[in-house]
Amino acid sequence: MHSADDLIAEAAVADVDGWGFAYLDGRATEERPSWGYAGLLADAVASAEVAIDLDTGGGEVLGRCPRLAARQHVTEAWPPNAAKARDLLGPRGVTVHEIAPGAPIPVPDGTADLVTSRHPVQPDWSEIARVLAPGGEYLAQHVGPASAFELIEHFIGPTTAQQRRGRHPDDETAEARTAGLEVVDLRTARLRMEFFDIGAVVWILRKCVWWVPDFAVDRYRDRLRAMDEIIRRDGSFVAHSTRNLIRARR
Repeated sequence: MHSADDLIAEAAVADVDGWGFAYLDGRATEERPSWGYAGLLADAVASAEVAIDLDTGGGEVLGRCPRLAARQHVTEAWPPNAAKARDLLGPRGVTVHEIAPGAPIPVPDGTADLVTSRHPVQPDWSEIARVLAPGGEYLAQHVGPASAFELIEHFIGPTTAQQRRGRHPDDETAEARTAGLEVVDLRTARLRMEFFDIGAVVWILRKCVWWVPDFAVDRYRDRLRAMDEIIRRDGSFVAHSTRNLIRARR
């Protein structure tokens, strides 16, 4: 294995655009939920007339669907990802909306029969309810509470009970019902993550900027070296992600 400083330096300049994770191949692993979101998404969009995928990233997940909705829309707030989505999905007739964070969903009231999202930044339930037609469905896989917190707390220290409660499925489903949606399916999973070298950790912290919001290699070099020692001693650094599958109808 290369030295910690070499691994850190390489990962500090590696490309983190888009929503692909090929950089981690052989360097980190994460269990996948049993429900298979990609397959559920493919089935849903194939039978939809008007669908919109929120926070689509570079369109990587939606782009794997063999058939899309007759009128397929996506939203993305980060310009580099929106550009990737246009390149990937534009040739398939998808309308890519580059919008500001928290902006309204750019389709008229009651016109979508399907709204989807994989790992939305923060679902706006009133907006989702607004754009769905009667009988329309929301299908999404959300990040759950305290996801990857073993890794996060290594850098920022202990979190609060309120922080650990964030994204709790009970809270999210209550918000969905308040917005006028009927929650018809809710599943949760806790999944093992392993990081096999410190470069993988640097890369994921640069990509998932909300995990350690002030992350910079120089600022956290001591904590990175400490984690590198754990990885070399134990073979990996272990954390756990959490995921929620939510289906709701208007």
